[in-house]
Formats: sequence, C-alpha cells, structure tokens
Amino acid sequence: MPLAPAACISTQNADSSGVTQQFVRVTHPFHPLFGRRLPCVGKRYNRYGERLLLQVDGATVWSVPPQWTDLVDPDPEVVMGHGRALLRTVDLIELASLVKRLSDLPSRRKT
Repeated sequence: MPLAPAACISTQNADSSGVTQQFVRVTHPFHPLFGRRLPCVGKRYNRYGERLLLQVDGATVWSVPPQWTDLVDPDPEVVMGHGRALLRTVDLIELASLVKRLSDLPSRRKT
C-alpha cells in the first residue's frame, strides 16, 4: 500500500527547529496507542518493512507500521466488511498454504 504524499520524514540535520512536524493517528484497533494523534519523528526499515517512529512523550518513541496509521488508506476488504472481518482474504489464503505445508511434513512423533 503506498503512503500518502505527506508521509513523515526525518531530517538529516541535528537542528530541526525549522521543520514542521507531521502528526499521524494510530488506527489499528488493538494497538495501545489507538486513536492518539502523535508526532512522527522519522521512519526506519527492518526485515518486516517500513516502520514509522512516533513520539509519545519527551523520551519515548514507538515504532509502528504505516498501515496502522492514517497515512495509508484503509484496506478495502475491511471497509466493505464494516470492520467485521477479522482476516482478509489474502491472509486466509496464506494461512491455508501454511497449514498445507505443515501437514505435508513427515510426522516427528515417536511411536
């Protein structure tokens, strides 16, 4: 999912007093920061993808995926299901594939 054009950007300079701060809202319903509007102080990448760095107070920074914020449009399947769908179709297909792969493995039980 592409980020909105105004995705938060961290500055390379130590003095960022002239930079306007962007705020994002945490939209994931089970996240402890759900509904809070927080300043985005940067973004990082790890093996799971892009993460936004949200400053909660003067010393605490949380790392969250952009999909859990209002920077990314909501998933159409979740919108069409009015929030009732716990899993998206793509998630169910991936789960079925994993179950099949695991069930095809030889049993390790000792008899």
